[in-house]
Amino acid sequence: MSAAPVGTREISRHAVRAELARVAFNRFCLTGFNQVTFADLAKAAGVSRSTFLRYFGTKEDVVLFVFDPVGDVIADALDVDRADQDDWSRLRNALESAVTFLVRDVQELVTILGLIEQTPALCARLREKQAEWRPRIVARLQETTSSTDGSSVIADVRVAAALECLWIVLGQWSASDGEADLGELLDAAFAAFSTPACRQADAPS
Repeated sequence: MSAAPVGTREISRHAVRAELARVAFNRFCLTGFNQVTFADLAKAAGVSRSTFLRYFGTKEDVVLFVFDPVGDVIADALDVDRADQDDWSRLRNALESAVTFLVRDVQELVTILGLIEQTPALCARLREKQAEWRPRIVARLQETTSSTDGSSVIADVRVAAALECLWIVLGQWSASDGEADLGELLDAAFAAFSTPACRQADAPS
């Protein structure tokens, strides 16, 4: 029998990871993140510990599985068709795509964000993921921009600021139990960089 196409294997792997993450997250919520071991997760999922570890190397990555595609979602949303907009507006629109992707089940995401907020190891790992996404988003922003300013450091700072806006907004939204309007929160976060005080600080003396 010939090997399955790579695409099929990847789809199957993603499905298995999604199911393991679902089972594990339920266990974390019941018992607590720090109290659960990989042996506990494997038993709950009905697989061996070694099998579980083939799909997830750390407990942090099990919880943060839902965030894995976010960097690609943001980068892909920086479409060349929007190249006539300024970079900040394009990043704002790209984050809209990210929150739409994440908020498919309001209560589930609120619970995940609550667990992250309460667990320093999860906060740290999420920061690492954010740093891993940034180079691709920066490259995509530069590839599709019409700006005459092609400085990589400026693009890097803008992307870093946009990602920070995303996490602050998600935190505020989670604190409202998912009732706040994410679009309005994003607008407010991005507007913080274009207030009169900011413009005055940027003005030449």
